[in-house]
Amino acid sequence: MQRFRSGHDIMLLVKLRLERLWTGTILAAVVLGSLLSPGVNVVAQVPQYIPYSFADIAEKVQPCVVNISTAQIITPIIKPGQDFQGDEFFERFSGENAPTHRFQRRSLGSGVILDQHGYIITNNHVIEHADQIKVKLSNEEEFEAELIGRDVKTDIALIKIPIEQQELPVANLGDSDSMRVGDWVIAVGNPYGLTHTVTAGIISAKGRVIGGPYDEFLQTDASINPGNSGGPLINIKGEIVGINTAIFTNVQGNYMAQGIGFAIPSNLVLRIVHDLQLYGKVRRGWVGIVIQEVTPEIADSLNLPDARGALVSNIIPGGPAEEAGVIRGDVVLSFNGIDIQHSIDLPKIAAECEPGSSGTLIVNRDGEQMTIHLTLREFPEPESFPSPTE
Repeated sequence: MQRFRSGHDIMLLVKLRLERLWTGTILAAVVLGSLLSPGVNVVAQVPQYIPYSFADIAEKVQPCVVNISTAQIITPIIKPGQDFQGDEFFERFSGENAPTHRFQRRSLGSGVILDQHGYIITNNHVIEHADQIKVKLSNEEEFEAELIGRDVKTDIALIKIPIEQQELPVANLGDSDSMRVGDWVIAVGNPYGLTHTVTAGIISAKGRVIGGPYDEFLQTDASINPGNSGGPLINIKGEIVGINTAIFTNVQGNYMAQGIGFAIPSNLVLRIVHDLQLYGKVRRGWVGIVIQEVTPEIADSLNLPDARGALVSNIIPGGPAEEAGVIRGDVVLSFNGIDIQHSIDLPKIAAECEPGSSGTLIVNRDGEQMTIHLTLREFPEPESFPSPTE
């Protein structure tokens, strides 16, 4: 019996080695055949390696991530001097009995150190309405931060801490456009105040639109929770490719949707931060029209060859489009030579143009294409007209 088992084991081992040899021979033949086939260009793609551990990446990036805490002063709703005569309940808490003390509303978030000058990137919703912004570094040092600028539309804010002869750990921003669905990423932040928490996942999707005019989010299944906002999404090179911003909540009765988080791509963040540093706000090109998606039904009604472009549903009085001759019902097919596939494409393309620069629209009007030239203006603030606008 012992000999039989040994012989059987030997036969299995020989068979396994033959199968591996046969598989390797077939694979080599396929690759060689591809290389020798005339007219075939073989491009070798280096696959992204699976890290044995994320520890080195986390150790490299964690010092660049800061804890941000904010405080907002809330004044009493019932102010001294308000007249509530005739109402026994309110009379007890008005006049001389009115509360005079103030309350503080606090919130927590994360941020990323941008450079040695103390500039820090975070989310606008982390610092919005804050009367005080405090930053805690990884070495437990605390600073009071100054708000440099913020952009509501992309939810990016830039703050600055006073630095005197101190070297800061600075983040390295990577190219978010190079990220592919399925690439490994890790998220670092302060969820629920648990400082420097590290989670890992992959890029689940790119170019997600969840309601904003300039949305092009990276979607990830790396765990993101309240307090992660403003923290980095990092590739396996240790480069920041996104700023964590949002999660799906209250989906089908669940308080939190599992594995659905969104990060602002680093390439967009860099463009926004550039303007915030220079102007304290983002300067965007503005056409002055209200637009909507061209559905198949709208395309049929307007005798369009296909359902693409941006339908002009309204004109902003006195805006660049009105002065250039754009009218309601025009369908914008391209802007400055870039095709408009969906209505959301137009605001993104126009926003990247410098205010005061020239723009060229190709529109379909009553079945005929025409070219319209205009001069872009800066997107007005505050916005007092319908949205989505361009």
